Amino acid sequence: MGYACPVCDAEQADAAHLANHLAITASLGREDHREWLEEHAPDWSDCNPEELGEIVSRYAPEIETPEFDEAGHDHGRPGGLEEGLARQSRGLGRGSLTAEAESALEEARELTRQMQEPTGDESESDGESADDGTDSPERETGN
Repeated sequence: MGYACPVCDAEQADAAHLANHLAITASLGREDHREWLEEHAPDWSDCNPEELGEIVSRYAPEIETPEFDEAGHDHGRPGGLEEGLARQSRGLGRGSLTAEAESALEEARELTRQMQEPTGDESESDGESADDGTDSPERETGN
């Protein structure tokens, strides 16, 4: 028996997975998940997954879930984790980024732009420094 997230209906295999889903999603800025946790489990950030799972599973609908083998979960099944994450990323009510997160993303974008722009040295020497494996007389004598 598993649980459906009481906020977004994402399927979770057990109470600990439900706790992780709620806490991680809230921590990533989803205000609807954060608000739900603050209302139903005010000390959620101080709990480990098992403790939080005991609390949040009381409020989550129980659902039938497939048996998971020890090798891991079948995340590719229809309606499973991948579909749930895709639905969450497109859903309404996504929280906005904190100012710190927004600043970090902008800095990362700028660094990426700088890395992708050719420098003056690269464009001038492009092709001239390539070694084709042959030794020419000019290279040996420096002329």
